[in-house]
Amino acid sequence: MNKENANKLWKIIQETGDYLRNKLPDHPNHPNGRNSYAHVAISVKSKFNSSYRDIDDEKLEEVIKYINSLKENSPN
Repeated sequence: MNKENANKLWKIIQETGDYLRNKLPDHPNHPNGRNSYAHVAISVKSKFNSSYRDIDDEKLEEVIKYINSLKENSPN
């Protein structure tokens, strides 16, 4: 992904992480609470089999839609 798109995507990941903060369900592996930013980044990596920086530019809109779906399907 080019630098401009990677920066745009990172900003969206941060905004989604902000939105999900304290909304993710508790998990025994995270006794001090879950990291919402890591959750978004790991979800993207899992879905697209690549770090957000390494995804093809052609998939930018698809990645943004996926991140928005994480937000829309969050609890609360």
